[in-house]
Amino acid sequence: MQFARTIDADVLAQEINTRVVSGKEERYQFTWPDKKKSVLLANAPIAATLRPSREESVDFDDTENLYIEGDNLDVLKLLRETYLNRVKMVYIDPPYNTGRDFIYEDNFKEETGEFLKRDSQYDEQGNRLTSNFNSNGRFHTDWLNMIYPRLRVARDLLTEDGVIFISIDDSEQSNLKKVCDDIFGENNFIAVLPTIMNMKGNNDQFGFAGTHEYTLVYSKNISMIDDLKGIPLDDDEINGYEYEDELGKYKQGATLMRTGEAGAREKRPKGYYPIYVKKDFSEISVRRMSEDDYVVYPTTKEGKEMSWRRSQETLMNSLSEIIVKEWNGSISFYKKQRLEEDLKKGKKAKSIFYKPEYSSGNGTSRIKDLFGERLFDNPKPVSLIKDLISVGTDENDIILDFFAGSSTTADAIFTLNKEMNTKRKFILVQLPEICDKKSEAYKAGYRNICEIGKERIRRAGAKIKEESGSTAQNLDTGFRVLKLDSSNMKEVYYTPEEYSQMGFNLEGFMDNIKSDRSDEDLLFQVMLDLGIPLSAKIEQSGNIYNVNDNYLIACYDRVDTSMITEIAQKQPYYAVFRDSSFVNDSALVNVEQIFNTYSPSTIRRVL
Repeated sequence: MQFARTIDADVLAQEINTRVVSGKEERYQFTWPDKKKSVLLANAPIAATLRPSREESVDFDDTENLYIEGDNLDVLKLLRETYLNRVKMVYIDPPYNTGRDFIYEDNFKEETGEFLKRDSQYDEQGNRLTSNFNSNGRFHTDWLNMIYPRLRVARDLLTEDGVIFISIDDSEQSNLKKVCDDIFGENNFIAVLPTIMNMKGNNDQFGFAGTHEYTLVYSKNISMIDDLKGIPLDDDEINGYEYEDELGKYKQGATLMRTGEAGAREKRPKGYYPIYVKKDFSEISVRRMSEDDYVVYPTTKEGKEMSWRRSQETLMNSLSEIIVKEWNGSISFYKKQRLEEDLKKGKKAKSIFYKPEYSSGNGTSRIKDLFGERLFDNPKPVSLIKDLISVGTDENDIILDFFAGSSTTADAIFTLNKEMNTKRKFILVQLPEICDKKSEAYKAGYRNICEIGKERIRRAGAKIKEESGSTAQNLDTGFRVLKLDSSNMKEVYYTPEEYSQMGFNLEGFMDNIKSDRSDEDLLFQVMLDLGIPLSAKIEQSGNIYNVNDNYLIACYDRVDTSMITEIAQKQPYYAVFRDSSFVNDSALVNVEQIFNTYSPSTIRRVL
């Protein structure tokens, strides 16, 4: 194989000249070829929809979890309006750009309406992917063009206090941080966590045996966050709460005296006051109780005057939560650290993210445990994702993972919900990448990654319920499967004037909905268009769909005057009909009059 040699003329000029004689003034910036196109791509419209697949779902009517098949950029765009500012946490484990992996290839010349029609969208195996070998001169450029628009759209979905966690290795870690600085802002950077995945080390790695990768953490608006949550306590930590009173178990917590320069008396003068202790240590107060009381000021062994962490008034109201310790004539005070409180908030995670359970081998073991064989390379361990979710979310939040892979995120959410009795929900997105015919997954009957991911969710949910018995029977281990597809509407629906100008007889387009689309397909497109969550409760009675208790009522089959009246009397926020479903012109004409009579505030739509 031969490689072409290339020269960067600007860099060459810098090397051979003592001064630059032309060009723009230098300034700090992070850019790459096609960056402007990546920005445009993030905002380019698409004519697409998500079609439900009941037969592949679990508990379709009752679950609040979503599994979406399709290119994640297109899916994110479809979700943008509906889930704007609704997702509390994003976790992704994107391709690492190792020189062997595939990355998504996007076509920047796509026009609206050409969705799913361009020749370059899929390779001969049906993948919207391309190899990105490190011999490619655009090695980093192609990866940046892939990740940038996806992160840009994902940011819009985050709540104002939302956070994003991204797993990455050395190859693109520095570039990814610059991309995130660009999209989220440097001020919203939280951490780059070295994440220990292999304590034994990878001896095949050059120079040093690699033990870790990284987790980048950014917020959407850091000013909206007091702090991140903690990770759950383990059994040894729980056993460390050795004392107990009428309020429950506790242990010795932080010292009541501030330390360091910021705690000096001159910095916090109101925090310098005496605490009185009875001779038998049975009681303390901020007021003298007897002449025999010990009098304790916040002073170091060296005699430096410091301050208490609490004001006199606050301390007076929380004396029962103070532990008194005496050692060699010195008296110290500590906060009672309550087990019940710490179980709720967890312990603050360290900046080096490590537990023995984070070993990459545990991710593989979980797959083998569920499937009986290794079907997926390098899946993340459940315990790692579970702890990230604990740090980034509250008990009812939505978590989005748009590089879902083997669906570790769903497994982790099920596990955390069971352990903490919470109701976190997921949206997983994955391109149906074709499995290699030589892979164990293909031999086991799985033709693409989505088939593995969906089956893992089914098996993980069933296993957790089986192992937990009655305590997990109300746990939501279901998921709705939705699949990215072209719009349900024919082209004439969007541009009827173009067809008229071209001399087409529009009588042939009386039904502007594609013939292979079901009523439920139309329902989900309408939910997307109207900003209704795709996990919304759906009830069907005959040919009438009722979404979220009369928020939306839709009917697409045999609509007559009596049915219109029945729907109007329910006073929905939205009422949607199919143009071709009206039994006669009289029924169509009467829609406005009937709704004006029974529910004038209802917003009416006819497809």
